[in-house]
Amino acid sequence: MSLLIIALAPVFLIILYIYYKDKYEKEPKKLLFYNFLLGAIVSIIVTTVLYFAIGTVAEFSRTSVFEQFIYAFFVVGLVEEFSKYIIVRYFAQPNKEFNEPFDGIVYAVMVSLGFAATENIFYVIEGGYATALLRAFTAIPAHATFGILMGYFMGKAKFADNKKFLNLMGLALATVFHGAYDFFLFIDFIPGIWVGAFVSLIIGIILSKKAIKRHQANSNFK
Repeated sequence: MSLLIIALAPVFLIILYIYYKDKYEKEPKKLLFYNFLLGAIVSIIVTTVLYFAIGTVAEFSRTSVFEQFIYAFFVVGLVEEFSKYIIVRYFAQPNKEFNEPFDGIVYAVMVSLGFAATENIFYVIEGGYATALLRAFTAIPAHATFGILMGYFMGKAKFADNKKFLNLMGLALATVFHGAYDFFLFIDFIPGIWVGAFVSLIIGIILSKKAIKRHQANSNFK
């Protein structure tokens, strides 16, 4: 039970942070929970199915930088972010409660952290307290960051004419940052290269803070 609490604590701390940042018109808690649940269950299922399908037709060498690049960006990054994107795009975005640009960030983060919660439980059960502590400051904030970057553009898309382009921009940006983060971790056979993962995460966090401030400033309810 203590491992489960430790696995979920950073997830809910970030959720509270994003909820607090939604200053002008809070989203219904039930809808937030539904998005979290869809991320925790449906996105994980979609990811698992796609991983299985890809695994039946392709293998990636653990010692090839190029193949790990393809794997990080076009398998892990794209598959996981796509599994979150479809929930935001087809469940959250059409909802009438999605009524200001900041809502894109809120719902995308809820879906992303639902995914991260399920993933983290498995990792922490296997790796114990050290894994829980490490992921609390790396993988969990990373998933939140990917969600914010995706949600920023999906929030703009809701109220724009070029909806499809902006939605796909959100997916693409989240995929790029997710892929970059994982790529530097996957090629750990190069000494010190893992630092690149933290650099990409820091850049993502900086951009996420700017995205939050910009959508706060553009709220329809100020």
